[in-house]
This record gives sequence, C-alpha cells and structure tokens, in this order.
Amino acid sequence: MSKVVLITGASAGMGREAAILFASEGHRVYAAARRMDRMADLADHGVTPVELDVSRGDDNERVVNRIVEAEGRIDVLINNAGFGLYGPVEEIPLDDARYQFEVNLFGVAHLTQLVLPHMRAQGSGRIVNVSSVGGKVYSPFGSWYHATKHALEGWSDCLRLETAPFNIQVVLVEPGLIRTDFGDVAADQLRKYGHGAYKAQIAPLLRMRDSGRVADRGTKAEVLAKVFLEAATADKPRRRYVKGMLGRPALFVRKWLGDPVYELTLRLAIR
Repeated sequence: MSKVVLITGASAGMGREAAILFASEGHRVYAAARRMDRMADLADHGVTPVELDVSRGDDNERVVNRIVEAEGRIDVLINNAGFGLYGPVEEIPLDDARYQFEVNLFGVAHLTQLVLPHMRAQGSGRIVNVSSVGGKVYSPFGSWYHATKHALEGWSDCLRLETAPFNIQVVLVEPGLIRTDFGDVAADQLRKYGHGAYKAQIAPLLRMRDSGRVADRGTKAEVLAKVFLEAATADKPRRRYVKGMLGRPALFVRKWLGDPVYELTLRLAIR
C-alpha cells in the first residue's frame, strides 16, 4: 500500500538514497533539506523536494501543513536530518552545543509533535528516528554529538510507549560507519581545535580520517536506505535496526566486555 512519507536530511547520503528508493516502491515522498539546489534532480525520481531547516519551527509547520493539505494524510516521518559537532568540551562554545541539540533532538521533537495529531486522527502512523550506534557508545571529542543521540534513544523509547495505543509505531535506526559527508564535516570541526591543549589527542584522529583507511570502507548509503524502507513499512518492525560498518562490534564490545576494554579498543584504533 502506497504511503505518504516525509524524509528530512534528504539532500545527500542516507536521506537522499531513501527518498529515491521509497519513490521507486510507489510511495509519495517529500524530501526535505535546507539546500534545495542539491535536491533539484529528485523530481526526476518522482520525489517532491521541500525546503526545510528542522531547527526553525515555522519551517516545520509550513512543510507538515503543505503535505497534509496536498495528500490528506501523512503516514511516515523519517527524522534523518542531523550532524556531528566534534571538538573538546572545554573549547566548544555552548551556543554551538545548543544548536547541535536543536537539530539532532528538538527539531525531531517538533516535527513529531506536528505529525502526531494527524496520525492519531487517521488511526495509524510510523515515526522512524535515525539515531546512531553513537547513541549507545562513544568516541573521542564527540561529547555533544553523542549526548544528542543518547537523548534521542531514550526519547524515542518513551514516545513508543505513549503512541502505541493509537497504532503509531516508533522505530530507531542505528547506523554504524556510513559513506557520507558526516565524517568530513566532523573532521573540519576538529581541525579548528587541533592547535591548542588537545592537539596531541586530535592529531591521530585527523591522520586516520585523512588516510581514508576507515571512512572509505564504510557501508554504502544505499544499504541504509533499504533499512529505512523496512523500518517504515514492515507490519511488525523491530524497535531498533543496527546496520553499518563497525556498528555491531562496537555495541558488543561495550555491552559484554565493558568500558575498559571498549576504551582500550578505541585507543589502539587511533594510534
């Protein structure tokens, strides 16, 4: 059955590939992102691009109202927009940290608040929140990013309980290392802080990124698009989907071997 789907963060990576895949399966897809120029060709795939900055409440309201007016319903919201703020806690301005939460958590929350009344009225709906393996583990200098994803995990679990009586299902997708521009953005931020007190710790991270020995082997975004599709359309979806390079091994090490072994693994990986 065809569904009306809103996907945020759809100008590149997992969101873009998901928009194309959903449309090819016959769904009515609205692909949302800040940069319309990067989504112009999505119309050729049967996707409707819409301009959206999830940190702006008026943008969120405009887009949801547009979809409901055009389609009469909204079946699936995929909260995929997000980014990673990387750098030392001591040096990152708190305004930057607040913006990280605005995009990764509060933007998700506002869009969800806007679609829930429509889903309750129609008696069904699916909220797919794109978290990260980083919502369960952690990495050097990713404090604010990991804080948002840990928060999103708990927030989503509570939401699942609240909406279940209305036949609205909440699903988490937890990607591992994926071939997107996420790592490039994070590395650019680390370079801003690579000259002060934390230089010695940041340098090996940048060398590893620049060498491409990890990022270039990440899972393709198309693979995650298929996970998004299952999470959004399966009759009985899992609560969590873990997919992507190093995802399951990282979760295994921390859960079963503990933080000391997990942290030793990190230190050995970035020497």
